Amino acid sequence: MNADGVGATDVKAGVAEAADAVRSRIGDLEPVVGLVLGSGLGSLGDAFEEAVGIPYEGLPHWPPVGVAGHSGTLVAGFLQGVPAVALKGRAHLYEGHSAGVATLPVRVMAALGIRALFVSNAAGAINPDFEPGDLMLISDHLNLMGQNPLTGPVVAGDHRFPDMTDAYDSTLRNLSRETAVSAGVPLKEGVYAGLLGPSYETPAEIRMLERVGADAVGMSTVPEVIVAGALGLRCFGVSCMTNFAAGISPEPLSHTDVMEVTERVGGQFQALVCSVIGRIESVLQEP
Repeated sequence: MNADGVGATDVKAGVAEAADAVRSRIGDLEPVVGLVLGSGLGSLGDAFEEAVGIPYEGLPHWPPVGVAGHSGTLVAGFLQGVPAVALKGRAHLYEGHSAGVATLPVRVMAALGIRALFVSNAAGAINPDFEPGDLMLISDHLNLMGQNPLTGPVVAGDHRFPDMTDAYDSTLRNLSRETAVSAGVPLKEGVYAGLLGPSYETPAEIRMLERVGADAVGMSTVPEVIVAGALGLRCFGVSCMTNFAAGISPEPLSHTDVMEVTERVGGQFQALVCSVIGRIESVLQEP
């Protein structure tokens, strides 16, 4: 049994059952890329053509979401002509889900055939050169959640010890940088620190994170990227700076502010991601 109290065989069976339920709704569509859309960023799902939307509650074994800004819908269709599947919202560990349960949707997208995973999140800015409204290309992460979704028996198809040296694929990051320049979208770059939450960090914790190399902080993304690495998927991601981290600004932290900022920069975020996805197939054909 793994840390979730579920055997590796049961994980595989649960993923297969959920994937079959999705396939029954999307027909012959074979997604190339999967997207995880974080707080306030789910509007990108509205850009899909020939879209099929599936509420999470209609999918077996799927973890529910309960955070404002996460609609809890899987969307499949075409984004910039590329077959894709997107999660409009994710389950978080702080909602009581284990890391293994929270990452089941990534395993399902892999079972559907995706070759690349795009992750996004709302984050607090630590780097003094960042401010709310900035988009940050994730170059690396710090797993400070105290959990790893690969703990326990190996699930069939996983690498036991995935190499995380290039967890955020360097080729896809290059594509994102080039696309941002051509699209005229300002794009910072930095390290994302993933903490368990749900409380925001203290000023002392933020000072610690800055000293260990974090540029931004949030409560998601890291488990998904670890599982994607174990499955051999190529990952890339963008954080939206929605607030200054604790102690950097005298203003109190609020999830309402998070939603307001993501709404304000949603157009830039969508333009950047759509442009990258429109160019991704040629990159994925490279070794």
